[in-house]
Amino acid sequence: MSSIRNWKNKKAIYLLFVANTISGIAQGISMLAIPWYFTQNENTSLFGYIYAAITFVSLLWGPYSGTLVDKYDRRKIFLWINIIMGTILTLVSAYGYQNGSVPWLLIASAYLTTFMNYNIHYPNLYAFAQEITEKENYGKITSYLEIQGQSASVLAGAFAALLLEGSEDGYVAIFGFPLYLGIEIAPWEIYHIFTIDALTYFISFFVIYQITYHTLIPRKSESQTVIQRLKGGFDFLKSNPMILLFGIASYSIFVCVLVVVFYTSPIYVENHLGAAGDVFASSEMYYALGAIFAGIAIRYIFNEKYISISFSIIIMTILTAILFFILNITKGVFIFYAMMLLLGITNAGTRIQRTTYLFRKIPNQFYGRANSIFFVSNILFRIFFLMIFAIPFFQETNHIIYTMGILSIFLLISAIVLIVFYKRIKIEE
Repeated sequence: MSSIRNWKNKKAIYLLFVANTISGIAQGISMLAIPWYFTQNENTSLFGYIYAAITFVSLLWGPYSGTLVDKYDRRKIFLWINIIMGTILTLVSAYGYQNGSVPWLLIASAYLTTFMNYNIHYPNLYAFAQEITEKENYGKITSYLEIQGQSASVLAGAFAALLLEGSEDGYVAIFGFPLYLGIEIAPWEIYHIFTIDALTYFISFFVIYQITYHTLIPRKSESQTVIQRLKGGFDFLKSNPMILLFGIASYSIFVCVLVVVFYTSPIYVENHLGAAGDVFASSEMYYALGAIFAGIAIRYIFNEKYISISFSIIIMTILTAILFFILNITKGVFIFYAMMLLLGITNAGTRIQRTTYLFRKIPNQFYGRANSIFFVSNILFRIFFLMIFAIPFFQETNHIIYTMGILSIFLLISAIVLIVFYKRIKIEE
């Protein structure tokens, strides 16, 4: 990242990376610990409905959060969401310390707030990055953000593996291999984990507080109502239908990733692979490694001089369909790790490519709202899949493998749609 030294807001970008890494670790640990908690307590169907309900709430929160991102100072938004998340997790963990356990409803509430934070954090992150980055550096900043974000996921996975399963006989499984720590650590209670998460949010708050920057893309002050601001975002996309089509069609891999990582993966690990929480956490680390590789190499693998952004996304969508099919027909921990590594590459690669394009095509004034509208399509697909996958049939024996086959078919259909619209979209890359 040495080239950042020559950017106008270099200090702000460095601090943004640091803060995002710290808060990303907190989000990652929570997103791993909570699904595994419900899986261990044989409440996977309950968690499926909880996740579906939270996803449904996102239909309202997603577009609204987009209007906040476009209206207010994005640095201040980061400050507010970090202090709110830190406070909520502190209160939930305090209840656990006081009573010795946390009821599932409070754990679900913690997951809800983490998910709501996720839905405003990333639109705000990308809009802020676009605002303080020179246009010629858009491709670099999206790659750097992916590397930074997934590095945080590797750290979150390592911490989660230790906290969820402890270190039996002084060993902890990292990337599926035993690492000798020399001390024996008992598995942590869920409220202990929430304490660590709360602390990281507070640290992130103080890092963000140090950021000063120069806006490179001035925004107009918007005094309209929420509905009027939302309408402005819809009107922009309505007048640019090719951007709308691309934004929705290129989201299919991310739809599958959110369903798998946050719901089906822990069930797949326990019911199909017969493995423990360290395998689940290690799989997230392999996924993050793949994403880091994509952040470093994807712009070189799919050089725009030879392969267009839209065609590169078609290729990665087909590859992802194949890897889900492999997960459907195989049974092996290291095969699972390999597929998660590839999933990290294809999802992060697609995200870098599509974000680079959207940075170029969507004015910063509308970026938060446009991105939230794309996310609504993502939410609708996820609600559909979650309501199906929460059916008890998929929690019986190893029937969770069929969810992988269904997602594979969905991705193939998405790839066909992208191919059909390939020439009609006419993206100028």
